[in-house]
Amino acid sequence: MNHLGDGKLDLLAGYDNVLVVNDLGETLYYDVADLSILVKLGHRPEDFIGQNILSFYTNLDASNSTVMTVLRTGQAMTNVEQRLITKTGSSYTCKSSTYPIEDGGTIIGAIEFSTHYFDKEDLKHVEAYAGHPIYRKNGTQYTIDDIIATSPFMASLKERLPRLAKSDTSILLYGKTGTGKNVIAQSIHNLSERFASPFVTLDCGGLVGEAVERVLFGVENQNALSIPGIFEKADGGTLFLDEINVLPLEMQARLLKVIGDKRVRRVGGTEEISVNLRIISAMNENPEELIQNKQLREDFYYRLAVLKVKLPELKDRQEDIQPFIDYFIQFYNNRMDMHVTELENELKNLFFAYNWPGNIRELRNVIEAAFHQVNGRTITAEDVPLIGNLQTELSETANQPIHTGNLRDAMDEFERVLIQNEYKKADGVLAETARQLGVSKQSLKYKLDKYGLRT
Repeated sequence: MNHLGDGKLDLLAGYDNVLVVNDLGETLYYDVADLSILVKLGHRPEDFIGQNILSFYTNLDASNSTVMTVLRTGQAMTNVEQRLITKTGSSYTCKSSTYPIEDGGTIIGAIEFSTHYFDKEDLKHVEAYAGHPIYRKNGTQYTIDDIIATSPFMASLKERLPRLAKSDTSILLYGKTGTGKNVIAQSIHNLSERFASPFVTLDCGGLVGEAVERVLFGVENQNALSIPGIFEKADGGTLFLDEINVLPLEMQARLLKVIGDKRVRRVGGTEEISVNLRIISAMNENPEELIQNKQLREDFYYRLAVLKVKLPELKDRQEDIQPFIDYFIQFYNNRMDMHVTELENELKNLFFAYNWPGNIRELRNVIEAAFHQVNGRTITAEDVPLIGNLQTELSETANQPIHTGNLRDAMDEFERVLIQNEYKKADGVLAETARQLGVSKQSLKYKLDKYGLRT
């Protein structure tokens, strides 16, 4: 009977990845919590199977590889930190514990538990990190434990979520950009009986032209490989339709029927396919206004909003700002092996005075930017250039006369100036402007056209 060698295997709660190799160092199994590491390596997960672990790194050989050393000596190596350089030129820090696998006194392989730490320039990889290994298989990153709920409204909502998750009733999440709709949707899925099945997200704002039908319903091709649509991919689980309000009215009508019948027909197909899923949808604009402006079908809205949850803006849940600061600092500390502890008081006061138009997403982006700059344990205003710019803008705005008149016109003018400034700062780069504003590229394109700002 196979058994692990000398090391006491308590399964090391702090580790994220598991690697199993045979006696030659060839990969038999690789369970990785963070797929961005594989992106850095330039491989897909299945590429590792059967390959020698040394073949992916330029600075490892049989003498300094933890895996190969354990295979050679039969002795466990615990909490070893290594700097790894990949064939693609990327590098990262890996902390690992490696144990021999024995059979009748013979070393037949090794098992390694590891965690990867990112450099400041690689923070973009951290965004997709799944902090809950038990759930990551279903396509989610978040559970109810990730919901910050110190404020009374959010505490009440968090308490309600298990009840909302029990049924298959459609839920509509309504809230401004960056208020955490994706976190709530994933939490509901992971609280439901469907948690073992896929959670599939579709950003409706990214759908354009003829691709809409193909993505939604799939393609039936008699002479080539048929492609399932997003409804089929979510079969058995949850389909999260984000920015549902940007879909054309005619597509809303199509979806209304599909959601009601729970049957889809692929483009080019003749047969209808049954699907068993729950629909959670989200929008960042007021649904009543969208209906009034003929941008949202009323029947489509009521089909989606059998249950409705409105998420407050961050400025309306001030009690949650400090917990969010602490959460993001801990998150980036864990992924970068850093030891930041706090914000200086002056900067913290600015955080509480700011309205956070980009909400939680903007706060996260500010903390992330600070991790690019901070050198000590305390984040200062100098580490967050955005706050310095904000101070200047607030000062300048304070000296401007307050205009009276139509509220909608005043809000549009504020939005136009904000978009124009960020678009200019990003040198007209659409993706960067959208990132800074915390909106989708599709929404940004619409706003740029609306205000005549496209270059």
